[in-house]
Amino acid sequence: MIITGMDSIYSGLVSGIVATAVMTLAEIPLWRKWGLLGVFEWHENQILSSRFFHTARNELNFKYIFFLHFLNGSLVGIAFPLILSILNIPITQDSVLMLSVIYGFGIWITTLVPIHKPITGNSLWNHDLGHLPSIASLGGHLIYGLVLGIVIMLMTYY
Repeated sequence: MIITGMDSIYSGLVSGIVATAVMTLAEIPLWRKWGLLGVFEWHENQILSSRFFHTARNELNFKYIFFLHFLNGSLVGIAFPLILSILNIPITQDSVLMLSVIYGFGIWITTLVPIHKPITGNSLWNHDLGHLPSIASLGGHLIYGLVLGIVIMLMTYY
């Protein structure tokens, strides 16, 4: 089934919000262990919120961090079914989970890899905390993709 029009936007929005919520819950233990530097998306959003909303860079402002996190997750969620529709790729029960996990990986590669260091000044590959935060970030994006696919599948078929 190919989702088009407002159904595509609605299912992408809902699935993006749910996937971002699950990803955020998975990131909380990482934040407790490594602090803000260990949760790349939150760290980027902290820096961006200090620029956009003129907040103190060294003062955690979860209101803005999570606003940006959910905004990004929602927009990326909307993009998934739209991209599938444009490419004429049907959302089937057999393929949606695989496609959505690949999409999560693609999000990580296309958004985090090129922008993390320019925004935060910290290298993704040569991080002060080692390689585990990068692996955790990838894991978070794979979780996002998986949940995105599950919710879209549930909204489409049930």
